[in-house]
Amino acid sequence: MAGVTSPGHDASVRGDEVKRGVMTEASVDLCVIGAGAAGLAASIFAAEQNPDLTIELLDGAKTIGAKILVSGGGRCNVTHEAVTPDDFFGTRHLVRNVLAAFPVRETVAWFASLGVDLKREDTGKLFPVTDKARTVLDALLGRCRELGVVLRSGHRVTDIVRMCSHHESGGHESAHFLIRHQEGEVISRRLILATGGRSLPRTGSDGSGYELARRLGHRVTQTVPALVALMLEDSCFHHGLSGLSHEVEVRTVVRGRSVDRRTGSLLWTHVGISGPVVMDASRFWCLARERGETAEVYGNFLPGRTSEQARDWVLAQSAESPRRSIVKTLATSIPERVAEALCRQAGGDPQRPSAQVPRTIRDRLLANLTRFHFPVRRDRGWNFAEVTAGGIPLEEINYRTMESKLVPGLHLIGEVLDCDGRIGGFNFQWAWATGRVAGRAAAASLAQAPSDEQGESTALKNGRT
Repeated sequence: MAGVTSPGHDASVRGDEVKRGVMTEASVDLCVIGAGAAGLAASIFAAEQNPDLTIELLDGAKTIGAKILVSGGGRCNVTHEAVTPDDFFGTRHLVRNVLAAFPVRETVAWFASLGVDLKREDTGKLFPVTDKARTVLDALLGRCRELGVVLRSGHRVTDIVRMCSHHESGGHESAHFLIRHQEGEVISRRLILATGGRSLPRTGSDGSGYELARRLGHRVTQTVPALVALMLEDSCFHHGLSGLSHEVEVRTVVRGRSVDRRTGSLLWTHVGISGPVVMDASRFWCLARERGETAEVYGNFLPGRTSEQARDWVLAQSAESPRRSIVKTLATSIPERVAEALCRQAGGDPQRPSAQVPRTIRDRLLANLTRFHFPVRRDRGWNFAEVTAGGIPLEEINYRTMESKLVPGLHLIGEVLDCDGRIGGFNFQWAWATGRVAGRAAAASLAQAPSDEQGESTALKNGRT
């Protein structure tokens, strides 16, 4: 993706400097920075909207689409059968309007037009029928080439300068952008920033696009890993449960107040806990810790049951089968290995008959069952996070076009924005939707550009006026 290395400067260069021939770089109608899911989608939709446009797609990585290839365990969870604003964290009404511009049914039809048929799994997730992420990437890259989009890998963007020119007729300003990258410079009439967030930096998404946006006048909210596994203190028993998954209710408490509660599959790992329910909850823990707030994560291994209901259930089971061991009693509702670990954590003997468990041990065990404190020491970090929480505020973007309200001619899409979805294909849907809106809007604005701007663009392409 794009990166930033040059120092700060005045972000506006007057058009007369271009006319004097100070800058004689190659020029394009539209430049898209970042060839991830959002950037590829934007390029395709822009080219389909206006086939006459010259479009250049720049990416800092040597291999385009690495993040797509590793997503969904290498299968690429393209989207979900049901996508709603409630599946995202962001300014809700703005998220709703963006998603409405590209519903799931249209997304499925679009991929079918690219030659990628999707299948639904029991979870509602939609994957390519080939079960290969390469199918998705090849289709997107192939369509870009068919439409004449110029893809340039290894072109890490280091700076963006907005250039303004006053039109003699009407006196309004026309924006162009000077984009500096590792291999040179390019001038573009419109610009789409699709640089991604900070997750999986080895794929090229290192968050450096935020600095590009800041230099152009945008704010960037606090960014932390989201959809990331959590690491537990070594004193916990997770090592012995590695690879085991089961349904758990997870609750996140920040500064003594419950901020999130959800139920889903938890996966024990050799370093802590993962699985959909943990990854969805992780953003709250990460954000709180980044702000210096106390954050705790609790688990209820009997989802849907209160501590009182759990107590009644254990007592009823003990009365019905008094000689059955406490671990076997618990194993009727939770995995036996988990039950054994919780018993030992409470200081009890797992093999002791349930009717003979001392009250003090039983109380501690019940607390572990319904309000187990996960001793989280840290998250697994950006190298393992699937998405970024935080980014450029949606309030600074026109949701109808994804154009910046601060910088005319600049569109911002995908993960660079302050919007993240839960696990299950929702973040890809956000990428496709924002890419479509921005690509079509940028192409339409270029088609409607005043004649003097088009003349100026022609002059720029020729190197001088």
